[in-house]
Amino acid sequence: MTARPANAANGGVLAGRPYPLGATYDGHGTNFSLFSAVATQVDLVLAEPDGSERTVTLPEVDGFVWHGYLPGVGPRQRYGYRVHGPWEPSSGHRCDPEAFLLDPYALAVHEQSPAEGGPEHGLYGVVVDPAFDWGSDAPPSYSYTDSVIYEAHVRGISRTHPDVPQELRGTYAGLASPPVIEHLTSLNVTAVELMPVHQFIQDGFLRDQGLSNYWGYNTIGFFAPHHAYAARGTLGEQVTEFKQMVKDLHAAGLEVILDVVYNHTAEGNEKGPTISFRGIDNASYYRLSDEDFSHYYDTTGTGNSLLMRHPNVLQLIMDSLRYWVTECHVDGFRFDLAATLARQFHEVDRLSAFFDVIQQDPVISRVKLIAEPWDLGDGGYQVGNFPPLWSEWNGLYRDSVRDFWRADDGSLPEFASRLTGSADLYEHERRRPRASVNFITAHDGFTLRDLVSYNDKHNEANGENNEDGESHNRSWNCGAEGPTDDPAVRALRGRQQRNFLATLMLSQGIPMLSHGDELGRTQGGNNNVYCQDNEISWIDWRLDEEQEDLLRFTRELIALRKAHPVLRRRHFFDGVAQGGRRLPDLVWLRPDSAEMTPKDWRRPDAHTIGVFLNGDGIAAPTPQGRTVVDDSFLVLFNCFWEPMEFVLPRAAYGARWTKLIDTAEPDGVCDEVEHKAESTLLVAERSLVVLSRPPDGTQV
Repeated sequence: MTARPANAANGGVLAGRPYPLGATYDGHGTNFSLFSAVATQVDLVLAEPDGSERTVTLPEVDGFVWHGYLPGVGPRQRYGYRVHGPWEPSSGHRCDPEAFLLDPYALAVHEQSPAEGGPEHGLYGVVVDPAFDWGSDAPPSYSYTDSVIYEAHVRGISRTHPDVPQELRGTYAGLASPPVIEHLTSLNVTAVELMPVHQFIQDGFLRDQGLSNYWGYNTIGFFAPHHAYAARGTLGEQVTEFKQMVKDLHAAGLEVILDVVYNHTAEGNEKGPTISFRGIDNASYYRLSDEDFSHYYDTTGTGNSLLMRHPNVLQLIMDSLRYWVTECHVDGFRFDLAATLARQFHEVDRLSAFFDVIQQDPVISRVKLIAEPWDLGDGGYQVGNFPPLWSEWNGLYRDSVRDFWRADDGSLPEFASRLTGSADLYEHERRRPRASVNFITAHDGFTLRDLVSYNDKHNEANGENNEDGESHNRSWNCGAEGPTDDPAVRALRGRQQRNFLATLMLSQGIPMLSHGDELGRTQGGNNNVYCQDNEISWIDWRLDEEQEDLLRFTRELIALRKAHPVLRRRHFFDGVAQGGRRLPDLVWLRPDSAEMTPKDWRRPDAHTIGVFLNGDGIAAPTPQGRTVVDDSFLVLFNCFWEPMEFVLPRAAYGARWTKLIDTAEPDGVCDEVEHKAESTLLVAERSLVVLSRPPDGTQV
């Protein structure tokens, strides 16, 4: 760095360098760098320990990047900016030198209370020392095929856990505490997908009602771990605590995937607060209405959308992604409302610059990339249309599996497509089953227990007259709504939960389990707990006998999936006998064991089906390091409200079958009862049965 002599009249600031953007500490001082194409002057404001402020003007600008270097300024220093420039809303410019602005590249954010003074919004950037002892940390690097994702909320997962120290509950350290890690590893999940941990802010209208933004889809800092999830301080300590969490999860064999919200910011529309981007360079960062630049073009439902065709917006996103991978060692990302990121102009475009920069990036293209493939704009539902590098939340999977277990007429063909990996959505682009992230429930909507316990939402606590969230749940015919002591109703609800979990883990693709579903977590019928940072949304770790059974059942299911590659294939089924197999890799069977015909598929009242999954020829490594041929499986589905007799197929499919799972049983797991070929097996109403047989000798 070539620096000019210190300017004593301007606080001793040196010229510094334009990159990297943000506040970069080098052991002797800090370089400050901020992009603004519209600014005429940028003032750096330093908050002093005594409560006063020191202001220095950044002395240099290169390529619209304003920069300066301050010797002696280091970690824990709070700072922000005041940007001089045009206030011309009709032209899209909203500079106001009175506004104290948060650095978009701040690595940590400190929130100061109104009583302590400071900016109206209370947010300061913090200079951070990047040093951290990663030791021998290494990413677990599971293949997509072997992945089982657990969607979790940093605060909600440990907030009430009795074995987590009180001071750590609801924090990064609480998530990485031994009791929580033990729970995750006992499930055999491979990755924790964390709901937003980027710095977010509280919505004023929620605060006025005594509520809060719990989910965190209200980002204002794309580089800073949210300060309120830190147990040990917010002047940079949150960065260290986050890194330690990742290191501890990696040591336990768990990947860390971040749910990231790059489609909009917390500043909202033109009536929202000016916190950062708007006051720095509104027209560069945000998509403005073509008809009136004083308004925003919004496909997210939040008031604004980032301008994805602007090079500095793309740079911001890519710099953020690389930071979380290279400096914080995360293993992948789930992109919220990802269709918005592909809107270079108006329509969702697979050739957009966003996809291009992701594809060519040597860091980001090598981590797990998962899209929420829709937004609220025209043509926003894009399931199946993302490029080959990506996996997608498969909303059609969720809907089809729910329809099947609700016994909707005509649901069988769609259910079969989703169970086998959704080839109809992905195979035409030479994508694999890993393109589909399968889920029954997620943070947005009912929990699994509530899905089978409520026909209507109960969001009264949200203060919106129960008008928010999904409109209804349709009828599940599981008895009276809500809590009940009726043993028959409780048994049916438990069975339906087991049906959903078993279907999820037996489906091709990547299963995603929503936090607490394995414990029978309830939100009391609230299907939109975005504003409920309390017992409604937190996991309750006090389990009754039914919940303990459900937990054991979930562990057994994931262990079964992990042990058998035929349940997590790398390629789609072809339905023919080849490669030395005596039988096709997949056969659909009627209850009488005859193969399904086109006429059978067209029957609207078809609610029962069997599927043979051929493991012959599929390599299955053993715990001892040997490779053997996998077992084959027979799965019998009966979503009908009466028991159904199934005839097991002829001996060519297998002479003897061992029953492993029966969701009609209270714990879902069987004592490995054997059944001969062509014998009859009664499958209870609304249940499924899993049987297996050893390999027939076909070589790998």
